[in-house]
Amino acid sequence: MRTPAAVVVPLACLGILGGLGFVNSSGQPDVFISITNDDGELASVPLAGTSFSVSYRNSLYGTRAEERYTLAPDGTFVLDQIAADQLAVLEEYYAVPGAPSAAGDADRREWVVEPDPARPAVFEELSIAATDLGQRTLHVQGAPPLELWSLVEDDNPFVELHLEETP
Repeated sequence: MRTPAAVVVPLACLGILGGLGFVNSSGQPDVFISITNDDGELASVPLAGTSFSVSYRNSLYGTRAEERYTLAPDGTFVLDQIAADQLAVLEEYYAVPGAPSAAGDADRREWVVEPDPARPAVFEELSIAATDLGQRTLHVQGAPPLELWSLVEDDNPFVELHLEETP
């Protein structure tokens, strides 16, 4: 959590995508991923780059998978890669048209694939079911993994991810 007040603004309005960068003059990130629900802000994580991912336990296969997002110049989140520990999650659950490939040695997952280009997944905010079963976790470079399911109660297990800029 952080103490300065933050203002939720569309990414396209932020200087970050216009070439100013993600850090202020003191070298600190000035853009955060804010995790909210009906109760307000639950947590925030500094965004030191232009990407983040959300991992989860796939309820059908019981293994870990991950959706990886990149920030687009128009201020949206774009799903640009899907990764999983089990090949079947990519081939059957996601049913992507391309062939998955082995992930690199430093990757958290075993397999990666590009999402279906015929069905682009582009978001202004991400609404996520943060259940104990799914164990959704936010991964941002330079920050410890944030277990989203631990932020909410079982009777309302949803969160939204937004970008914020400190004033």
